[in-house]
Amino acid sequence: MTAQDFISVGAGPERNLRAIRAALVVPEDREAFDAGLKAVLDEIRVSLDLEALHTFVHRWWISAYDTTKDPEGRRQMHARAQQALASEPVPQGRPWREILAARGIDA
Repeated sequence: MTAQDFISVGAGPERNLRAIRAALVVPEDREAFDAGLKAVLDEIRVSLDLEALHTFVHRWWISAYDTTKDPEGRRQMHARAQQALASEPVPQGRPWREILAARGIDA
């Protein structure tokens, strides 16, 4: 099983803006989603190219899917990011390859 196969199975949010936003329970994710959507819509108004919206939906669907599977993990990720930005020591977690291997996913 590949990482892409893993993401496509199981219950996750629908692939639309409303469902994706609703799944984003971590405030930092929701704020970034709202700001990013505004920027993408502004870009589309100028370029008239919907590819940017497709890319936006895909990227945020992955984050929303991750949030539905592990909301506390998303909160911890943002907390670690804030620590790193503040130049504070950040505790090291497990390597992502180890985590994926434990889930039976080939990385």
